[in-house]
Amino acid sequence: QVQLVESGGGLVQAGGSLTLSCAASGSIFDIHAMGWYSQAPGKQRELVAAITSSGSTNYADSVKGRFTISRDNAKNTVYLQMNSLKPEDTAVYYCAADRRLDRIVASLPANWGKGTLVTVSS
Repeated sequence: QVQLVESGGGLVQAGGSLTLSCAASGSIFDIHAMGWYSQAPGKQRELVAAITSSGSTNYADSVKGRFTISRDNAKNTVYLQMNSLKPEDTAVYYCAADRRLDRIVASLPANWGKGTLVTVSS
């Protein structure tokens, strides 16, 4: 069992930046891949970015060039640096972790955080 706790959400103006953090604890030796997802009101949860234990990353087209995912293995923490934020980025952002990258990509990870709200005002 892996516990994930997100932080860093808040209210920001369009064009601004935020950095989300996700601290992992528990059976972290099982974690190979981690991801950030967004869920806007009335919409499905979508993968925003993913990163593997070796540092390979992938991003949704909507955030490429604006968001950066990174991880600090010593701190068991994954980050999502969000720049040039747009009102359409407003959502609850969830962190997730799994042994398998394909489960992260398929939005079927074994472990979810409770989410942190990001609101981008126009």
